[in-house]
Amino acid sequence: MSLEVLLIEDNPGDVELTQIALDDSKISVNLSVVEDGVEAMAFLYKEAKYAKMPTPDIILLDLNLPKKDGREVLAEIKADNLLRRIPVVVLTTSQAEEDVLKAYNLSANCYITKPVDFDQFVKIVQSIENFWFTIVKLPPE
Repeated sequence: MSLEVLLIEDNPGDVELTQIALDDSKISVNLSVVEDGVEAMAFLYKEAKYAKMPTPDIILLDLNLPKKDGREVLAEIKADNLLRRIPVVVLTTSQAEEDVLKAYNLSANCYITKPVDFDQFVKIVQSIENFWFTIVKLPPE
């Protein structure tokens, strides 16, 4: 069985670092990537080209996205009866207290500030993976 991860990230460098970190995994992980909030919601609602995409087991969400920002995406996910059970990990460069507070008020499952250092970024992604895929019991689809 492969765990499904949806990465909502517009920075190609961060996408690549996340892929590198997950490639070293002992767990089989299938990473899907969308680059903006509008595409994220199309993916989650299985619209158009995303019709056959799997429902993610976990979402890694950047806050600063084009078209529809991560705060709006988070609010929409958590307001939907079918999507709200999917854990959402906010993984962003913002350290602003107001962003942290707003993310938790919108029911984010956790908030992590992206480190700028490559090795630290890889460690963070691997820690997320270890916690969410080996320690936590995820809800069934």
